[in-house]
Amino acid sequence: MAPGQVRCGTKFTGLDRHAHERHDMNAMTGFATTAFADEPRLITDPGRAGRVAAIVEPVLAGLGYRLVRVRVSGFAGCTVQIMAERPDGAMAIEDCETASRALSPLLDAADPIEGSYRLEISSPGIDRPLVRRSDFDRYAGHAAQVEMLVPIDGRRRFRGDLAGTDGESVRLRCGDAAEPSEVLLRIEDIAEARLVLTDALISEALRRSKHGERADGSPGGRKPKAQSDRVNTEPQAAQGRMKDGDSQRQ
Repeated sequence: MAPGQVRCGTKFTGLDRHAHERHDMNAMTGFATTAFADEPRLITDPGRAGRVAAIVEPVLAGLGYRLVRVRVSGFAGCTVQIMAERPDGAMAIEDCETASRALSPLLDAADPIEGSYRLEISSPGIDRPLVRRSDFDRYAGHAAQVEMLVPIDGRRRFRGDLAGTDGESVRLRCGDAAEPSEVLLRIEDIAEARLVLTDALISEALRRSKHGERADGSPGGRKPKAQSDRVNTEPQAAQGRMKDGDSQRQ
């Protein structure tokens, strides 16, 4: 689990889908999209993760959350991780549980993943993925790692300090103080980008948590329980119900 990340989980197999309360899919996907969630993700999820993202994104928007990333992995069986955030950039355990209760019956009905899997709702964490244009602008000055779909001068991986965006590209300052250099990375060619955990990033997260500041720099947003007078870099988890026909299995 990434530093400062909060998670809760639910397991699906489809064996007992009729034993649980249904929600009307049309009603759930008809939630009004909030302005916060209107900004599109420019770095999206391929394959099965993309199918899950298309289902859950409007539901999260209706709950006041924004989808960050979906990842499908084979760790401990099959795990579907849905990473989301509130307007203040955080996601407390209670938020994860709220999202899980809304998404579980919807995914159970849509069945985008064959076979059994564990659904995990998580916060972005401090060293979070960067998927929207505003992410690169908001964290300007902080270190980031970027992996490209298309090589630039034979190079796919870059690490440096974010310098915001320029049109359709991200500015990244690489090198050192003696020989600084700046590269422009087209956002549509980025496979993955995320912040690097540094003392400066932790200090910034601490400042925002103390002042109740939103991720966009404006005041407001409730303070998550996972944050107090210091930034919590220890993993936290809340276990959800198990849907495998065996209520005792954990």
